Amino acid sequence: MKKSEKTEKEQDKQVEQEEKVNGEELQDQTEPQPEKEAEEEEEAPEEKKEPTTEEKLAELQDRYLRLSAEYDNFRKRTLKEKIELQRSANEGLLSALLTVADDFDRALQSVEEAMDVEAVKEGLHLISGKFTGFLQQQGVKEIEAEKKEFDTDLHEAITKIPAPSKKLKGKVVDVIQKGYYLNDKVLRYAKVVIGE
Repeated sequence: MKKSEKTEKEQDKQVEQEEKVNGEELQDQTEPQPEKEAEEEEEAPEEKKEPTTEEKLAELQDRYLRLSAEYDNFRKRTLKEKIELQRSANEGLLSALLTVADDFDRALQSVEEAMDVEAVKEGLHLISGKFTGFLQQQGVKEIEAEKKEFDTDLHEAITKIPAPSKKLKGKVVDVIQKGYYLNDKVLRYAKVVIGE
């Protein structure tokens, strides 16, 4: 009997151990599933947050259209501003020139009625001085050319004539049309005759 009781106890222990092992395996199998489900649940919201390629493409197309429209509006606005600036850029200059034009009108009226030629000459000299002063205020100054060395950066040769003296060879003998600087940049070249 002792042997049979021992064997029964050993068998009972083995059964208990097998039940424990089987129970742990069942718990292991059941526990990971909730973890997997939890992981799947976590992944599911991420999938909802991440847009599909079609949605990304639609968003990029929308951005492109908006950017294109903004650029087109910017281009139209700057073109309009540039046109307005060109229209009104010379406004101050032209309004200042109107006073000189008024002086010329008065001078022409007085020329027809004037008996004194000296008074007319004096008036024209005053107007010329006023106009020259206005040009200087605007940064325009005359290029001095007569009896100077011929310089292709400042002068435009119209013709050559025999020099009246040896000193004038290769120099400007006569100025046909005055040249002007605008703030140290050539605005118009002086048209000159050169002695040879």
